[in-house]
Amino acid sequence: MKKLRKVLLISGVVLGVLLVTGISFTIGWRPFIGPKKRAATNRQFERTPERLARGQYLVTTIGCETCHSGHDWTQHGAPVIANTELAGQDLTLKGFPGQLIASNLTSDPETGLAKFSDDQLSRAIREGIKHDDTTLFPAMPYSEYKNMSDEDVAAVVVYLRSLAPIRNPLPPTKVNFPVNYLVRSAPEPITSPIPGPSADPVARGKYLVSMGCGCHNVNDNLPFAGGDSLTGPWGSATSANITPDPTGINYYSESGFIAVLRTGYVGARKLNSIMPFGNFKNLTDEDIKSIFAYLRTLTPVRHHVDNSLPPTYCKLCKQKHGGGDQN
Repeated sequence: MKKLRKVLLISGVVLGVLLVTGISFTIGWRPFIGPKKRAATNRQFERTPERLARGQYLVTTIGCETCHSGHDWTQHGAPVIANTELAGQDLTLKGFPGQLIASNLTSDPETGLAKFSDDQLSRAIREGIKHDDTTLFPAMPYSEYKNMSDEDVAAVVVYLRSLAPIRNPLPPTKVNFPVNYLVRSAPEPITSPIPGPSADPVARGKYLVSMGCGCHNVNDNLPFAGGDSLTGPWGSATSANITPDPTGINYYSESGFIAVLRTGYVGARKLNSIMPFGNFKNLTDEDIKSIFAYLRTLTPVRHHVDNSLPPTYCKLCKQKHGGGDQN
């Protein structure tokens, strides 16, 4: 009997060690102990005309309206539907493990942001932690917005505070088990100042791309080479390769790139409106030129994506998309 207990004890210890090691080297402990986070404060950002203007520019160009406003997907560019501007909506698409809600970003006291501190909003935007200290689902691209400078996030918050209230009661996001635990690993607290980019056009382009082009950079093995397939009221589309490879955009001129972001057309070919050129058209010429200058510095990656072709299996990104069989 003593021998059996000893065997069971040793077996339990071994299994415990294997379990601890397995968790440490796979999903980590965050799903169990909660996300990394810093305490939010009652800090308020000074309201200035410069911040208000800069915040409006950022919110209407980097993609906030794409998710937080309603859109008319029957029109090219998917214009925002009147009286839905940044008032939130249900974003749940087929296959999502639960219900995904984009919050009401207006100043409505009951259904919007009025009751949260400026720092809580800043923390949610860049760090992925909600006002109740729980994790924002990473469809909110805080992994990209973490690069936003302190001044720019202050400007965004100042602008959001200026929005007229729109009452729009929405249910909370609900993520099913086990994904609701796994996403706890996503947030990263920001504890050091983040400066803005230098005046160098390439540096400025990198800064803007890091906050607005995430759909083209979803595969670590294919950086900025596309492959993110999205299906919804806009139809079905896969993000394109935007590296300077022949399968990407090496044939673009600067003026041609500006035209694409302004019009949503590549020559006579119409882009799917899930590509938010409806927002990007509001970028200044200087910013678009900076984005183009940075994209030209990327390492070329061979990955053919063509949404005008029927979807076929791609051995590179392991998904089906137009032109997949050409890789």
